[in-house]
Amino acid sequence: MITGTDYGMLVRQVGDLAQTDHNFISVMANTSALLMEMLEQINWAGFYIVADGMLKVGPFQGKPACILIGKGRGVCGSAWEKDETIVVPDVHAFPGHIACDSASRSEIVIPIHRTVGGELPEVAAVLDIDSPVPNRFSRDDQEGLEALVKVLEEQISW
Repeated sequence: MITGTDYGMLVRQVGDLAQTDHNFISVMANTSALLMEMLEQINWAGFYIVADGMLKVGPFQGKPACILIGKGRGVCGSAWEKDETIVVPDVHAFPGHIACDSASRSEIVIPIHRTVGGELPEVAAVLDIDSPVPNRFSRDDQEGLEALVKVLEEQISW
């Protein structure tokens, strides 16, 4: 397990996995498994991928998840719409929170970008991590997970 400032190792591991196969499904599947294995006090780790104007559940580890999420709905849809990381210390206090697992108490969602045809980067997916512990995600977690997402943005092929 890793905590706080040990994200450098996790980022390197994800980078190594992405070097093996750049396909986004393969990399996301292994990344979600790695996150579940390496992070303490989480109960869901995975990805939602932008497709057909919705977020569609992608590779994940944890209990069954919502299949479709609209832009601006819940934490994932809000992070997609705002194009920014959202850290929620108490999901019960987040307006419009979508409860897929009633045990979840805090959440972090980070947009993942891709550039298409030289245009400005667009949100192509989000990384979503839930915890059964209130206020689980610190500033160190946010920075470490954003560094991990940067590796994904640089390495994966859509």
